[in-house]
Amino acid sequence: QWATIRLQKGAKKRQPQMPRTPTANGIIERDETTMEKEIALLHRADFEFSHIFYFCRKGFEAIVEDEVTQRFSSEELLSWNLLTRTNVNFHYISLRLTVVWVIGVIVRYCFLLPLRFTLAAIGITSMIVGTTVVGQLPNSSVKNYLSEVVHLTCSRILVRALSGTIHYHNKENRPQKGGICVANHTSPIDAIILTNDGCYAMVGQVHGGLMGIIQRATVKACPHVWFERSEIKDRHLVTKRLREHVADKSKLPILIFPEGTCINNTSVMMFKKGSFEIGGTIYPVAIKYDPQFGDAFWNSSKYNIVSYLLRIMTSWAIVCNVWYLPPMVRKENEDAVQFANRVRSAIARQGGLTELPWDGGLKRAKVKDTFKEEQQKNYSKMLVRNGSVG
Repeated sequence: QWATIRLQKGAKKRQPQMPRTPTANGIIERDETTMEKEIALLHRADFEFSHIFYFCRKGFEAIVEDEVTQRFSSEELLSWNLLTRTNVNFHYISLRLTVVWVIGVIVRYCFLLPLRFTLAAIGITSMIVGTTVVGQLPNSSVKNYLSEVVHLTCSRILVRALSGTIHYHNKENRPQKGGICVANHTSPIDAIILTNDGCYAMVGQVHGGLMGIIQRATVKACPHVWFERSEIKDRHLVTKRLREHVADKSKLPILIFPEGTCINNTSVMMFKKGSFEIGGTIYPVAIKYDPQFGDAFWNSSKYNIVSYLLRIMTSWAIVCNVWYLPPMVRKENEDAVQFANRVRSAIARQGGLTELPWDGGLKRAKVKDTFKEEQQKNYSKMLVRNGSVG
């Protein structure tokens, strides 16, 4: 807070303060009126060329600051946490502030990083060895109990390696066996954050390297669901395997992140409907990180996993809140998409996140032509409805 005050004072001395509109949202001020209302106001008379300015304005807004791209960059902080890892880098302010920052670098890299790396190595090694040993036992209640002990113990060691401070709320709503746990997705460590408080059956693609070794070891002791790349493309096969898992009420709840990609913890994007076609009870979970102590968001298009883990382990701490929401079931008159939207809305409200209808796949892919055609059809219908087409 002291550093932030110094920055604000310095900014006031260098340049005059400009008047700020209280209703401004982001870089530009947007009009939240829907397209239907704006077109209705424009088309009180016959079509005029000036009507195209509506689309020009919307196009400029999308170029300057669209709703999707800004969700894949780190959230700006209200106060400087001496990490200089947000989008706006801070510059030299004073000798005293520079000394404080240098001391922080020494603490984070020379003391915290070696300690955290040691704990992480212990946690990963214990996970591989422990699950391999437990996996040799015959299937029984003893094996399941030992598997849960190993997963919980190792996950808690890994959370300590991140200096994790996690606050779990409404524990009476924790996911039960035979159910499906769905949560918003910010980081690969989301799974560790949740496993720190209970065991889950993970769902994901088969990997190589160290991750592949961990996957092959853990699946021997716990009914995780790992898919080959060819199987993931077969949606029916994936659904079949997940339904078989959910049908067995003795198996651990499945943990799924329906967004399919990491979002910067300011919003929740579209949930893929596949997770909601399986059946069974859905246990929504909202995860909200506090960026003041460390940015947990993984921008996979900018940082590889090694760079990301280095940034995490050299942060001050990982602080977050986890809310277990009441279980939800699909209604009789509700399709999978409507059910997914209802669950997403509940998570967004509890976590204080913005709810967006966009597919997180836009992080790397382009907007589908079918979506563009749908918007064009909606506009043409509004033209006819308002009598603008002769």
